[in-house]
Amino acid sequence: MSTFDHIGLIQNINDNLVPLRKTQPEAMQAFGQLARAAMTEGAVSAKHKELIALAIGITQHCSGCIGFHVKALIKLQCTRQELEEMLSICVYMGGGPALMYSAEALSAWDSMTAPA
Repeated sequence: MSTFDHIGLIQNINDNLVPLRKTQPEAMQAFGQLARAAMTEGAVSAKHKELIALAIGITQHCSGCIGFHVKALIKLQCTRQELEEMLSICVYMGGGPALMYSAEALSAWDSMTAPA
């Protein structure tokens, strides 16, 4: 089992962005508004949008993206089977590097769904 701490990573990213939110409020608010608009339930469900976002995060090798989107998928009641099927597409489209980040996504899922 991986010891990568996605929960800590998410908190660290949020903490590190506090100064940027203070010095660049308009840009950061615009980014947040863009994210909310893009992820809003529509013809494509919020869960499917999160699966797409996670797939992009995996293929772009973004650990922070993995943490944030796995957390969102858990809140949206994504199943592990849905996650794993999406991961197989990531590996198909992204090869070996996507496989490595898929393992990271599974580790994040396991750590965030483990009983307390």
